[in-house]
Amino acid sequence: MWRSTLLANHLDFQCYRNETCFRCVNKFARLARVVQLRIALAQINSTVGDLEGNCDSVVAYVRKANNAGAHLAVFPEMVVTGYSIEDLALRDGFVSASIKATHRLAERIAKEGLGHLPVVVGFLNRREGKGARFGQPSGAPQNSLALLHRGRVTLVSAKHHMPNYGVFDEFRYFIPGDTLPVVRLHGADIAFAICEDLWQDGGPVSAVREAGAGMLITLNGSPYERHKDEVRLELCQRRARETGAAVAYANMAGGQDDLIFEGDSLIVDADGELVSRAPQFEEALLVTDITLPEAEDEATLPDIAKGFRIIRHTVSTKPPAPYEPQPPVLAPRGNPTSDIDEVYAALVTGVHDHVRKNGFTSVLVSVSGGIDSALAATIAADAVGADQVHALVMPSRHSAEKTLADAEELIKRQGIIRRLYPVNHLLDAFESAIAVSAERVGTLEEQARGGLLMALSREEGHLVLATGNKSELATGLCAYYGDSAGGFAPLKDCWKSLVWELARWRNDQARKDGKTPPIPEGAISRQPSSIWPDRTKNGAGSVAPPEYEVLDALLDAYIGAGKGFAALTAEGFDPDLVRRVVRLVEQAEHKRRSYPPGPKITNRNLGRDRRMPITNRWA
Repeated sequence: MWRSTLLANHLDFQCYRNETCFRCVNKFARLARVVQLRIALAQINSTVGDLEGNCDSVVAYVRKANNAGAHLAVFPEMVVTGYSIEDLALRDGFVSASIKATHRLAERIAKEGLGHLPVVVGFLNRREGKGARFGQPSGAPQNSLALLHRGRVTLVSAKHHMPNYGVFDEFRYFIPGDTLPVVRLHGADIAFAICEDLWQDGGPVSAVREAGAGMLITLNGSPYERHKDEVRLELCQRRARETGAAVAYANMAGGQDDLIFEGDSLIVDADGELVSRAPQFEEALLVTDITLPEAEDEATLPDIAKGFRIIRHTVSTKPPAPYEPQPPVLAPRGNPTSDIDEVYAALVTGVHDHVRKNGFTSVLVSVSGGIDSALAATIAADAVGADQVHALVMPSRHSAEKTLADAEELIKRQGIIRRLYPVNHLLDAFESAIAVSAERVGTLEEQARGGLLMALSREEGHLVLATGNKSELATGLCAYYGDSAGGFAPLKDCWKSLVWELARWRNDQARKDGKTPPIPEGAISRQPSSIWPDRTKNGAGSVAPPEYEVLDALLDAYIGAGKGFAALTAEGFDPDLVRRVVRLVEQAEHKRRSYPPGPKITNRNLGRDRRMPITNRWA
């Protein structure tokens, strides 16, 4: 038994057969001495640029951690500045403000009688001293963490791996760090890293075992994606086994522009077993009791490991007095066979925080009786309250009675505010000024409605929610100044087939709660009139439009997975259909550039994840 323990924790892999290895014997003796610690992970919702408000939140959660008897409080990546700060990182004044705010935060925590509790926060720092000028971000900003204790910033370390894929551009913004910070807390050694350093092999995390740390804590700003939560857990379990240390993952919560952070903070032990887990899509303090090995004599530990400098700071060497541990928190998870509840919660979070953080109190939605506007209005009502959702019903001479009836029924069921604005007079004005072809009347109607939405927004101060979905945005079937009009688009990253699935799920939830389903069945069951126009360039108009399930599968393979023509046809998609869909996607980049932001829920959204030139003859 003792040899298997040493095998899992030994620093020198060359002496397993040497039963008299003094280092093995000494380490086994150390492992028999353990330290019980209470760790508090605070997954809070920061706002980019609101340094004072973010620090207020940190202080409030430090107080909660102290009241819970925690020995250490840890906050997410860039919690002082909010995340992602994008080009704010390149403004020297913003970097200076972040550094000053972090030092003031340390002083404030101490003044409020909490300075005895060590606190780790993420903030924007700058590299001091000379460094490379060319190919480096201006001002040498660094994505950093700071240990705050007894009124001072006592340790600082910078993120090493700079993600440069998907929505991330950190090579553009930050100078990488080259250190692994290790804090001795009540006789146990805890290492710290920042987000991507955990995700990538190598880097400072690879030095944790050799540095002798019994725990690794990472500060994270990890955005939500479908099916990512178990990937995150599996990553922490793998790193625990690799480092021989317990792993804690403190993640941010809330929405920021098109990103959503779902929290889901967690702790696994050194064997990779899940110990505790916080809820998703809400702020929370995850307080966990965990047992760590007593630290080795610092004189025997290395200053450099795997090419990284080990910077050490001692808070205390004396173990805490024995206390009764609390039962671990394991927030309930959703249905393991379906993630629709998570997706819906993400969309509601994105809308709620975009409205609140940008100073709005109400939203404006065009309600047509169709499924897209019905779901967008429902998400809005769940996000900001039905009494703050203004639903515009804008009929024309071409509107069908059934769709108008469904629009009215939606408004009645949810108690949102009805606004009636017929658009016939606007169409008459357009048609008297210009000759409008019959096939363009529908687009003109959408643009008339979009103009009304934006005019009311300017006059009354509502945020307009665009109602288009990802399938239409991908293929260019969204009208300029029509269904693309707005400041935020709740369904921007939702394929049309997912829109139906979300609507059915929301109605099912209402039935389970004994309530009337918010979305009329007519809006869900009605089939759309056409997936695409009758004519396209290069004679592709003869291709029959597919069902949305087929179209969405093809779009997801092309856009989400980046597969080309050969791979798509090998998967069984009709070659002519592939050609037409690809052509539609590539010709519509100009529309996507003018589309408002919306919550990202997939691995590749139609925004920063996929950046294609507008002028482009490659297809």
